[in-house]
Amino acid sequence: MYSIGPLTVAPGERAQGLLPVGTSTYGVQLGIPLIVVNGTEPGPVLCVDAGVHGDEYDGQEAVRRVLAETDPTTLRGTLVGIPCMNTPAFEAAARSSGLDHLNLNRIFPGDPEGSYSLRLAATFVEQVVPAIDALVDLHTGGTFGEIAPLAIVQGGYEDLATDIGLAAGHQLVWKGGKWGGTVRHPTLAAGKPAITIEAGGGTYRESTVELHIDSVRNIMRQLGMTDGAPALRDSYTAVTGTFARSAAGGFFVGHAEPGENCKQGDLIAHVVDHYGDTLEEVRAPQDGIVLWVRRIRTVHPGDEVVIFGAVEGEIRP
Repeated sequence: MYSIGPLTVAPGERAQGLLPVGTSTYGVQLGIPLIVVNGTEPGPVLCVDAGVHGDEYDGQEAVRRVLAETDPTTLRGTLVGIPCMNTPAFEAAARSSGLDHLNLNRIFPGDPEGSYSLRLAATFVEQVVPAIDALVDLHTGGTFGEIAPLAIVQGGYEDLATDIGLAAGHQLVWKGGKWGGTVRHPTLAAGKPAITIEAGGGTYRESTVELHIDSVRNIMRQLGMTDGAPALRDSYTAVTGTFARSAAGGFFVGHAEPGENCKQGDLIAHVVDHYGDTLEEVRAPQDGIVLWVRRIRTVHPGDEVVIFGAVEGEIRP
Protein backbone atom coordinates (compact mmCIF):
# COMPACT_ATOMS: atom_id res chain seq x y z
CA MET A 1 0.00 0.00 0.00
CA TYR A 2 1.12 3.54 -0.74
CA SER A 3 -0.22 6.57 1.13
CA ILE A 4 0.07 10.28 0.43
CA GLY A 5 -2.23 12.92 1.88
CA PRO A 6 -5.80 11.58 1.82
CA LEU A 7 -5.00 8.76 -0.63
CA THR A 8 -4.09 5.15 0.10
CA VAL A 9 -3.48 3.11 -3.05
CA ALA A 10 -3.03 -0.65 -3.32
CA PRO A 11 -0.40 -2.19 -5.61
CA GLY A 12 -1.64 -2.29 -9.19
CA GLU A 13 -4.23 0.42 -8.57
CA ARG A 14 -4.64 4.13 -9.30
CA ALA A 15 -6.43 6.89 -7.41
CA GLN A 16 -6.99 10.62 -7.45
CA GLY A 17 -8.05 13.22 -4.93
CA LEU A 18 -7.39 16.61 -3.38
CA LEU A 19 -4.72 17.30 -0.76
CA PRO A 20 -6.51 19.99 1.31
CA VAL A 21 -4.89 23.37 1.89
CA GLY A 22 -7.74 25.75 2.67
CA THR A 23 -11.31 26.81 1.92
CA SER A 24 -12.49 29.50 -0.47
CA THR A 25 -14.68 32.42 0.56
CA TYR A 26 -17.65 30.54 -0.94
CA GLY A 27 -16.98 27.37 1.04
CA VAL A 28 -15.23 25.23 -1.57
CA GLN A 29 -12.24 23.12 -0.54
CA LEU A 30 -8.97 24.28 -2.12
CA GLY A 31 -5.82 22.22 -2.36
CA ILE A 32 -3.38 20.22 -4.45
CA PRO A 33 -4.86 17.74 -6.99
CA LEU A 34 -3.11 14.37 -6.77
CA ILE A 35 -3.08 11.42 -9.18
CA VAL A 36 -1.33 8.25 -8.02
CA VAL A 37 -0.40 5.12 -9.98
CA ASN A 38 0.99 2.43 -7.66
CA GLY A 39 3.00 -0.29 -9.37
CA THR A 40 2.91 -3.97 -8.62
CA GLU A 41 6.64 -4.22 -8.01
CA PRO A 42 8.92 -2.35 -5.59
CA GLY A 43 10.65 0.77 -6.82
CA PRO A 44 11.09 4.48 -6.18
CA VAL A 45 8.32 7.04 -5.75
CA LEU A 46 8.59 9.73 -8.44
CA CYS A 47 6.52 12.89 -8.18
CA VAL A 48 5.92 14.94 -11.33
CA ASP A 49 4.34 18.35 -10.82
CA ALA A 50 3.22 21.18 -13.09
CA GLY A 51 1.19 24.35 -12.80
CA VAL A 52 3.33 26.01 -10.13
CA HIS A 53 2.72 29.00 -12.40
CA GLY A 54 -0.90 29.08 -13.50
CA ASP A 55 -0.18 30.34 -17.03
CA GLU A 56 2.12 27.43 -17.90
CA TYR A 57 -0.20 24.90 -19.49
CA ASP A 58 1.86 22.35 -21.42
CA GLY A 59 3.27 20.63 -18.34
CA GLN A 60 -0.17 20.31 -16.79
CA GLU A 61 -1.44 18.32 -19.77
CA ALA A 62 1.79 16.30 -19.87
CA VAL A 63 1.30 15.18 -16.25
CA ARG A 64 -2.26 14.06 -16.93
CA ARG A 65 -1.23 12.08 -20.01
CA VAL A 66 1.77 10.38 -18.41
CA LEU A 67 -0.33 9.26 -15.45
CA ALA A 68 -3.20 8.11 -17.67
CA GLU A 69 -0.89 6.12 -19.92
CA THR A 70 1.18 4.46 -17.17
CA ASP A 71 0.20 0.84 -16.60
CA PRO A 72 0.43 -0.04 -12.90
CA THR A 73 0.84 -3.74 -13.70
CA THR A 74 4.21 -3.09 -15.37
CA LEU A 75 5.34 -0.20 -13.14
CA ARG A 76 8.09 -0.63 -10.56
CA GLY A 77 7.47 1.83 -7.76
CA THR A 78 4.91 4.61 -7.63
CA LEU A 79 4.17 7.60 -9.85
CA VAL A 80 2.61 10.64 -8.20
CA GLY A 81 1.25 13.36 -10.47
CA ILE A 82 0.34 16.91 -9.50
CA PRO A 83 -1.21 18.29 -12.71
CA CYS A 84 -1.85 21.75 -11.28
CA MET A 85 -0.04 22.73 -8.10
CA ASN A 86 -1.34 26.29 -8.03
CA THR A 87 -5.06 26.14 -8.87
CA PRO A 88 -5.80 29.79 -7.89
CA ALA A 89 -3.12 30.96 -10.35
CA PHE A 90 -4.56 28.67 -13.04
CA GLU A 91 -8.04 30.11 -12.44
CA ALA A 92 -6.59 33.60 -12.79
CA ALA A 93 -4.70 32.52 -15.97
CA ALA A 94 -1.68 34.15 -14.36
CA ARG A 95 1.82 33.42 -13.17
CA SER A 96 0.89 34.24 -9.57
CA SER A 97 -2.03 33.36 -7.34
CA GLY A 98 -5.19 35.41 -7.67
CA LEU A 99 -5.73 35.05 -3.92
CA ASP A 100 -2.57 36.67 -2.53
CA HIS A 101 -0.61 37.57 -5.70
CA LEU A 102 2.47 35.65 -4.55
CA ASN A 103 4.82 33.80 -6.91
CA LEU A 104 4.66 30.25 -5.58
CA ASN A 105 8.01 29.44 -7.20
CA ARG A 106 9.84 31.80 -4.84
CA ILE A 107 8.28 31.06 -1.43
CA PHE A 108 9.01 27.41 -0.56
CA PRO A 109 9.12 26.06 2.16
CA GLY A 110 6.18 28.35 2.89
CA ASP A 111 4.42 29.06 6.16
CA PRO A 112 1.51 26.97 7.54
CA GLU A 113 0.09 30.12 9.16
CA GLY A 114 0.59 32.46 6.19
CA SER A 115 -1.59 33.38 3.24
CA TYR A 116 -2.90 30.69 0.89
CA SER A 117 0.20 30.38 -1.30
CA LEU A 118 2.45 30.12 1.75
CA ARG A 119 0.17 27.44 3.23
CA LEU A 120 0.19 25.61 -0.10
CA ALA A 121 3.98 25.51 -0.12
CA ALA A 122 4.07 24.35 3.51
CA THR A 123 1.52 21.60 2.81
CA PHE A 124 3.67 20.30 -0.05
CA VAL A 125 6.77 20.27 2.16
CA GLU A 126 5.01 18.62 5.10
CA GLN A 127 2.94 16.00 3.26
CA VAL A 128 4.39 15.40 -0.21
CA VAL A 129 8.16 15.62 0.24
CA PRO A 130 8.29 12.87 2.94
CA ALA A 131 6.20 10.58 0.70
CA ILE A 132 8.39 10.73 -2.44
CA ASP A 133 11.90 9.74 -3.49
CA ALA A 134 12.44 12.13 -6.44
CA LEU A 135 10.80 15.17 -8.03
CA VAL A 136 10.45 16.45 -11.59
CA ASP A 137 9.04 19.98 -11.78
CA LEU A 138 7.64 20.89 -15.23
CA HIS A 139 7.59 24.49 -16.45
CA THR A 140 7.33 26.56 -19.62
CA GLY A 141 8.24 30.17 -20.31
CA GLY A 142 4.65 31.12 -19.44
CA THR A 143 2.43 33.47 -21.41
CA PHE A 144 5.01 36.26 -21.01
CA GLY A 145 7.87 34.46 -22.73
CA GLU A 146 9.36 31.40 -24.34
CA ILE A 147 12.31 29.34 -23.13
CA ALA A 148 14.67 26.93 -24.85
CA PRO A 149 14.27 23.29 -23.76
CA LEU A 150 16.54 22.73 -20.75
CA ALA A 151 16.90 21.08 -17.37
CA ILE A 152 17.77 23.06 -14.24
CA VAL A 153 20.12 21.25 -11.86
CA GLN A 154 20.48 23.28 -8.69
CA GLY A 155 23.98 24.46 -7.92
CA GLY A 156 25.43 22.64 -4.92
CA TYR A 157 23.30 19.54 -5.56
CA GLU A 158 24.94 18.26 -8.73
CA ASP A 159 25.84 14.87 -7.23
CA LEU A 160 22.23 14.35 -6.17
CA ALA A 161 20.35 15.60 -9.23
CA THR A 162 22.55 15.48 -12.34
CA ASP A 163 21.57 11.93 -13.35
CA ILE A 164 17.88 12.74 -13.71
CA GLY A 165 18.78 16.15 -15.15
CA LEU A 166 20.64 14.47 -18.02
CA ALA A 167 17.84 11.93 -18.44
CA ALA A 168 15.47 14.84 -19.15
CA GLY A 169 17.12 14.67 -22.56
CA HIS A 170 17.73 18.34 -23.36
CA GLN A 171 21.06 19.62 -24.67
CA LEU A 172 21.14 22.54 -22.22
CA VAL A 173 21.64 22.00 -18.50
CA TRP A 174 21.23 25.17 -16.47
CA LYS A 175 23.60 24.83 -13.53
CA GLY A 176 22.34 27.24 -10.98
CA GLY A 177 19.34 29.18 -10.02
CA LYS A 178 20.72 31.76 -7.59
CA TRP A 179 17.15 32.52 -6.56
CA GLY A 180 15.66 30.37 -3.80
CA GLY A 181 12.19 29.25 -2.81
CA THR A 182 11.44 26.89 -5.71
CA VAL A 183 9.63 23.59 -5.24
CA ARG A 184 12.88 21.70 -5.84
CA HIS A 185 14.71 23.41 -2.94
CA PRO A 186 12.97 21.66 0.00
CA THR A 187 13.07 18.35 -1.89
CA LEU A 188 16.82 18.62 -2.44
CA ALA A 189 17.29 19.73 1.18
CA ALA A 190 15.57 16.49 2.21
CA GLY A 191 18.27 14.56 0.33
CA LYS A 192 16.08 13.66 -2.65
CA PRO A 193 16.93 14.39 -6.30
CA ALA A 194 14.84 17.17 -7.83
CA ILE A 195 15.08 19.07 -11.11
CA THR A 196 13.08 21.60 -13.07
CA ILE A 197 12.45 21.04 -16.77
CA GLU A 198 11.70 24.08 -18.93
CA ALA A 199 10.43 24.16 -22.52
CA GLY A 200 8.21 26.32 -24.67
CA GLY A 201 5.82 28.99 -23.52
CA GLY A 202 4.15 31.98 -25.08
CA THR A 203 1.23 29.72 -25.94
CA TYR A 204 0.12 26.09 -25.57
CA ARG A 205 1.75 23.67 -28.01
CA GLU A 206 1.31 19.92 -28.44
CA SER A 207 4.99 19.71 -29.36
CA THR A 208 5.94 21.04 -25.90
CA VAL A 209 3.54 18.62 -24.20
CA GLU A 210 5.29 15.78 -26.03
CA LEU A 211 8.73 17.08 -25.03
CA HIS A 212 7.71 17.00 -21.37
CA ILE A 213 6.17 13.53 -21.72
CA ASP A 214 9.34 12.18 -23.35
CA SER A 215 11.47 13.67 -20.56
CA VAL A 216 9.37 12.13 -17.79
CA ARG A 217 9.30 8.71 -19.43
CA ASN A 218 13.06 8.72 -19.93
CA ILE A 219 13.59 9.70 -16.29
CA MET A 220 11.34 6.80 -15.29
CA ARG A 221 13.64 4.50 -17.28
CA GLN A 222 16.66 6.12 -15.59
CA LEU A 223 15.14 5.31 -12.20
CA GLY A 224 14.36 1.73 -13.21
CA MET A 225 10.59 2.25 -12.94
CA THR A 226 9.94 1.00 -16.49
CA ASP A 227 11.76 -1.31 -18.86
CA GLY A 228 14.49 -0.14 -21.21
CA ALA A 229 17.71 1.82 -20.96
CA PRO A 230 17.42 5.62 -20.74
CA ALA A 231 18.37 7.53 -23.88
CA LEU A 232 21.32 9.81 -23.09
CA ARG A 233 23.25 12.28 -25.25
CA ASP A 234 26.97 11.90 -25.75
CA SER A 235 27.46 15.31 -24.15
CA TYR A 236 25.48 18.23 -22.71
CA THR A 237 26.10 21.97 -22.53
CA ALA A 238 26.21 23.50 -19.05
CA VAL A 239 25.01 27.10 -18.86
CA THR A 240 24.25 29.72 -16.26
CA GLY A 241 21.55 32.33 -16.73
CA THR A 242 21.62 36.13 -16.51
CA PHE A 243 18.31 38.03 -16.45
CA ALA A 244 18.12 41.24 -18.48
CA ARG A 245 15.48 43.73 -17.36
CA SER A 246 14.13 46.67 -19.28
CA ALA A 247 15.04 50.19 -18.19
CA ALA A 248 12.31 51.73 -20.35
CA GLY A 249 8.63 50.96 -20.75
CA GLY A 250 7.22 50.59 -24.24
CA PHE A 251 6.75 48.05 -27.04
CA PHE A 252 9.17 45.11 -26.96
CA VAL A 253 10.66 43.95 -30.28
CA GLY A 254 12.75 40.77 -30.14
CA HIS A 255 15.45 39.81 -32.64
CA ALA A 256 16.54 36.40 -31.34
CA GLU A 257 14.89 33.08 -30.62
CA PRO A 258 15.30 30.84 -27.55
CA GLY A 259 18.26 28.51 -28.06
CA GLU A 260 19.99 30.86 -30.50
CA ASN A 261 23.73 31.43 -30.14
CA CYS A 262 24.85 35.02 -29.65
CA LYS A 263 28.07 37.01 -29.50
CA GLN A 264 28.86 39.73 -26.98
CA GLY A 265 27.24 42.95 -28.15
CA ASP A 266 24.71 41.30 -30.48
CA LEU A 267 21.38 43.13 -30.62
CA ILE A 268 18.85 40.79 -29.04
CA ALA A 269 15.90 43.16 -28.73
CA HIS A 270 14.89 46.78 -28.54
CA VAL A 271 12.07 48.78 -26.97
CA VAL A 272 10.20 51.45 -28.93
CA ASP A 273 7.59 54.05 -28.06
CA HIS A 274 4.26 54.47 -29.83
CA TYR A 275 5.91 56.58 -32.53
CA GLY A 276 8.50 53.91 -33.32
CA ASP A 277 11.41 55.72 -31.75
CA THR A 278 13.93 53.42 -30.03
CA LEU A 279 14.00 53.90 -26.27
CA GLU A 280 16.39 51.08 -25.38
CA GLU A 281 18.52 48.37 -26.95
CA VAL A 282 19.10 44.98 -25.31
CA ARG A 283 22.49 43.52 -26.26
CA ALA A 284 24.18 40.28 -25.31
CA PRO A 285 26.47 40.83 -22.30
CA GLN A 286 28.76 37.97 -23.38
CA ASP A 287 29.09 35.17 -25.89
CA GLY A 288 26.53 32.50 -25.17
CA ILE A 289 23.00 31.30 -25.79
CA VAL A 290 19.67 33.10 -25.62
CA LEU A 291 17.67 31.04 -23.12
CA TRP A 292 14.38 32.96 -22.75
CA VAL A 293 12.77 35.75 -24.75
CA ARG A 294 9.78 37.87 -23.84
CA ARG A 295 6.66 37.29 -25.95
CA ILE A 296 4.26 39.80 -24.35
CA ARG A 297 4.95 43.06 -26.16
CA THR A 298 3.94 45.42 -23.38
CA VAL A 299 7.00 46.10 -21.24
CA HIS A 300 7.39 48.22 -18.11
CA PRO A 301 10.61 49.44 -16.47
CA GLY A 302 12.14 46.53 -14.56
CA ASP A 303 10.35 43.78 -16.50
CA GLU A 304 12.30 40.68 -17.53
CA VAL A 305 12.92 40.79 -21.28
CA VAL A 306 15.68 38.24 -22.01
CA ILE A 307 17.64 35.53 -20.19
CA PHE A 308 21.18 35.03 -21.48
CA GLY A 309 23.04 31.78 -20.96
CA ALA A 310 26.80 31.82 -20.48
CA VAL A 311 28.37 28.50 -21.49
CA GLU A 312 30.18 26.96 -18.52
CA GLY A 313 31.44 23.80 -20.17
CA GLU A 314 30.52 20.32 -21.28
CA ILE A 315 28.92 17.50 -19.28
CA ARG A 316 29.50 13.90 -20.29
CA PRO A 317 27.35 11.15 -18.74
